Amino acid sequence: MKGTLYLVATPIGNLADISFRAIETLKTVDLIACEDTRHSRKLLNHYQISNKLISYHEHNETTRSEEFAKMLLEGKNIAVISDAGTPAICDPSFRIVQKVNEIGVKVISIPGAVAFVNALIISGLPTDSFYFGGFLPSKKGERISKLSEVKNFPATLVFYETPHRINKCLIDCLEILGNRKAVVVRELTKLHEEVISGSLQELVEKDLQLKGEIVLIVDKDESPELRVESGKSIEERFAELEKDFDRKIALKKVAKEFGLSKSEAYRILQTKK
Repeated sequence: MKGTLYLVATPIGNLADISFRAIETLKTVDLIACEDTRHSRKLLNHYQISNKLISYHEHNETTRSEEFAKMLLEGKNIAVISDAGTPAICDPSFRIVQKVNEIGVKVISIPGAVAFVNALIISGLPTDSFYFGGFLPSKKGERISKLSEVKNFPATLVFYETPHRINKCLIDCLEILGNRKAVVVRELTKLHEEVISGSLQELVEKDLQLKGEIVLIVDKDESPELRVESGKSIEERFAELEKDFDRKIALKKVAKEFGLSKSEAYRILQTKK
């Protein structure tokens, strides 16, 4: 009988932010794969989990995936954890999940903390549609190129960033995205958790001197120049549709044509009045 691969979310700071199910899973599997055994051992010791740990990180991911696949086929159960948060979100795990799916082994997710989700929901910026871009490129040219790609996305933009790059990143965001609302969230669930809100211009002027793990959230474009293939703007197309359909159906159709949710299409139309 084949084993099971568990992707187990762990706390992003506060050790109390772990589920009973996660603790039980980590106690009962045959092996726990983690990025840094010394780091993960602190969490396991806190919950009196004495299970075997083995390193699994970006430098040995391919080799380890083959080893784990063999163990799973032999009936072993393996849990994968990252240093913090949910495995596979800006962390190793993709290759092992891909490999396991290929060989027909069951994969189960044990849900828990995700830094960018928690940062987004306390930011006060729209959550109905968002784009998570992971870490922006470290090189300015590549970073600007990435920001240019997402500039017109009808969604709140969410990125991870490092303390030594955050100010450069904010400057580039201001240049490419314009002076939108933005929020910098750092050290979530930890002693020095901080939420810094303002326009991108205001945040640039603050010249932030920060430490710890950072999430940057940038508001979606408040007045996107959205046009369909006919060249018509969203309000022009909505006015056309209203001639043939009632308002609710017209809103649904225009949202679909422009690739938006109904609530987002409605919000944009309201700002155009």
